[in-house]
Amino acid sequence: MKNVSTKPGAIQRPFFPKSHGKPRVDDRRVLSGIIFVNRNGLRWRDACREYGPHKTLYNRWKRWSAMGIFIRIMEGLTTGRAEPQTIMIDATYLKAHRTASSLRFKKGAPGRLIGRTKGGMNTKLHAVTDRNGRPLDFFMTAGQTSDYTGAAALLDGLPPAEWMRADRGYDADWFRDALEEKGIKPCIPGRKSRGKPIKYDRRKYKRRSRIEIMFGRLKDWRRVATRYDRCPTVFFSAICLAATVMFWL
Repeated sequence: MKNVSTKPGAIQRPFFPKSHGKPRVDDRRVLSGIIFVNRNGLRWRDACREYGPHKTLYNRWKRWSAMGIFIRIMEGLTTGRAEPQTIMIDATYLKAHRTASSLRFKKGAPGRLIGRTKGGMNTKLHAVTDRNGRPLDFFMTAGQTSDYTGAAALLDGLPPAEWMRADRGYDADWFRDALEEKGIKPCIPGRKSRGKPIKYDRRKYKRRSRIEIMFGRLKDWRRVATRYDRCPTVFFSAICLAATVMFWL
């Protein structure tokens, strides 16, 4: 596992809030503890003592997640470093633990983005990557949500690109038209139910496996592969943190 504390402080410093009043515990040490817990799927109280009090780690994790710190880090590091000549889109299921789906949420509050599928209670992660399989954007929904919903949500944020690779689950006329309006050529095989076969570059399509590899690497982080957090914002922060450490640092 990469240790963020070994990276230059200048990489993370612009994204964290400034300390006011009493100096707070070293951000790099706390961040390393947060990564350790998320990578290994531990309870916060089981974190190594070298990272400091577990309550400090947990409170800082919750506070920074609510502030969108980890989302901003990922967005900031991807800017100007991605190779979006060819982009890819896909989705995967993330298993929800009973602790994440237990208890009812308050009326009027946003849902937990957990839904029932054939495989049980799941959250669905939609992702766009560059040609090397490095994540550029994420969108999270309940497990039973269709791929089209994620595609529509991610459409406006697509970077300028020449090609879009996707599996036949994204074969829809409206999606193809939307891509072509953006000047992006779809490399998407047609559904078997189509009366007329869709032509696509088979050789280029084979390289779509890189986005599948990206999902597999994300799931090496146990608190990503299994969702323990009830709050969708906190869980989404865990996904962004894992993607940042594994692909952008």
